[in-house]
Amino acid sequence: MGPSLCHMARRAAGGSRRIVAVSRFTDSRVAARLLDWNIEVIRGDLLDRQFVARLPRCPLVVYMTGTKFGSTAAPERTWAMNTLLPAIVCEHFRASRIVAFSTGNVYPLVPVTTSRGCTEADPLGPVGEYAMTCLGRERIVSYFSHEWQIPMSLVRLNYAVELRYGVLVDIARQVWQRQAVSLAMGYANVIWQADANAQALATFPLAASPPFILNVTGPETIRVRDVALRFGELMQRDVSFTGEELPTALLNNASLAQQLFGPPRVSPSQLIEWIAGWIRAGQPLWEKPTHFEVRDGRF
Repeated sequence: MGPSLCHMARRAAGGSRRIVAVSRFTDSRVAARLLDWNIEVIRGDLLDRQFVARLPRCPLVVYMTGTKFGSTAAPERTWAMNTLLPAIVCEHFRASRIVAFSTGNVYPLVPVTTSRGCTEADPLGPVGEYAMTCLGRERIVSYFSHEWQIPMSLVRLNYAVELRYGVLVDIARQVWQRQAVSLAMGYANVIWQADANAQALATFPLAASPPFILNVTGPETIRVRDVALRFGELMQRDVSFTGEELPTALLNNASLAQQLFGPPRVSPSQLIEWIAGWIRAGQPLWEKPTHFEVRDGRF
């Protein structure tokens, strides 16, 4: 998601701003693509305080760093990345305006029949250790926002989708490969990645102390069974399922985002058609399952 957000920021700014991408860049192809887009690349470990201290103090900062997968096997690194690192970044960029990505995992599972999903005002209830570290990240950045009057916005994302990655891609691949589709998490919210990036960048003027909080996702609640059957139609595949739908799911209500920015430009039905065509044509995928069907928070 980070590279495409950088590209969007470059197109929006033209040549008038310096745009810097900071990461370990374990995939050198990503760094090369950013350089082609006239985006400065700085490689390093953000947990290294000396490295962070050398970073340019940009007036606008998008904080997207975090650890999710592998959290169960290495919980100590997950806690360091999701709660210690935000403090290091806030200290260095205390004079900046910050958009910090969070996740809908900070909310509890809610009934699918009586709820449109959690709003920004609803009580938090993270499920599992990963989600608890995400709440920890929010608490840390909120603390420094208050202490140093750093204008911030917190973007609770749930879930970004593009043609090579995301919840819909996970379902489509199972259908295409004639695997049984899990109904463990029978419902979800998704949003086209470009729409999510655009909304995140648009929160810079809304940043405040304490942080402005925004759910970012699509307005629809998708049903996994229905999505899988639609992929079956488009891909000419029979569809099978495993497990059964439960009465709760991880759902976010993005009404506030829609009031501020309007509805996403791309609907789930359009995404389903695009992804079905992409996979049928044998186009590349990121090979990074989302594991959205996990209910106990163990990633």
